[in-house]
Amino acid sequence: MNKTNTEAKPFLKWAGGKTQLLDEIRKYYPEKIEKYCEPFVGGGAVLFDILTKFQPKEVLINDINPELTNTYVQIKNNVNDLISLLSLWQNNYLSLEMDARKEDYYEKRSRFNELILAKEDSVEKAALMIYLNKTCFNGLYRVNGKGLYNVPSGVYKNPAICNSENLRAVNKVLQNVQILTGSYSQTEEFITKKTFVYIDPPYRPLTKTSAFTSYSKDGFDDEKQIELGNFVSRIYNRGHGAKVLLSNSDPKNVNPEDNFFDELYKDYDIQRVNASRMINSNANGRGEITEIMVACF
Repeated sequence: MNKTNTEAKPFLKWAGGKTQLLDEIRKYYPEKIEKYCEPFVGGGAVLFDILTKFQPKEVLINDINPELTNTYVQIKNNVNDLISLLSLWQNNYLSLEMDARKEDYYEKRSRFNELILAKEDSVEKAALMIYLNKTCFNGLYRVNGKGLYNVPSGVYKNPAICNSENLRAVNKVLQNVQILTGSYSQTEEFITKKTFVYIDPPYRPLTKTSAFTSYSKDGFDDEKQIELGNFVSRIYNRGHGAKVLLSNSDPKNVNPEDNFFDELYKDYDIQRVNASRMINSNANGRGEITEIMVACF
């Protein structure tokens, strides 16, 4: 693996982010990665690790969340304008007392939702996405049934709203990356036998309370998990021959008899790895649990 001096890191706090599992995921990297695809890019921990270490020639990322993909696009194309706006907002936020910070947060959340409804992609919307992520409660991204962002404000003394050094590093490594918005299925045409594909879908909830955050208004139920399993089968078996790695929750943490993923991915190598996750809304639910890694090589 060749390593550049650019150490791009995720620019958002993201539920289910893979930073803590990178050491496990790296065990599955091929010796060379010249073509890479991530159909559910999320916070991009694996993406930035691969871009930094391998510099693949062709890269395609996708996510169903248009506010997230707009942020990637704006960092790629307009990073200086983005940094200028975030820097201004950060200086203003840090100068305010707590009550005024809350007021500033809710004003910006309202503006963000205006832009969501307008379906308008812009530097402003990307800056709002980052600002809200850094100042909201627990770094959540949650929307209501109308697709509007509804996370309350958090309490922080000195949040790093504008990390200009990392944003510039991300800008640099994204220059060769194609960014799509929508269903993961639209990535299929890109994937060939030379492609390494990392699939990190919305996790199957372990408990009812662990499903309290809705990443998109449409959700991702068991039927959609099965559709994804069929997608994996297609890109691996039907002429593509791609190397595919998939992550998901391990139902056996709460029900040892639940073989949902063991049956869905029975034709592939399933490993269980340790992870620290919140499995319900009570802090007592945080601890060491296992997640599954499915290798289709």
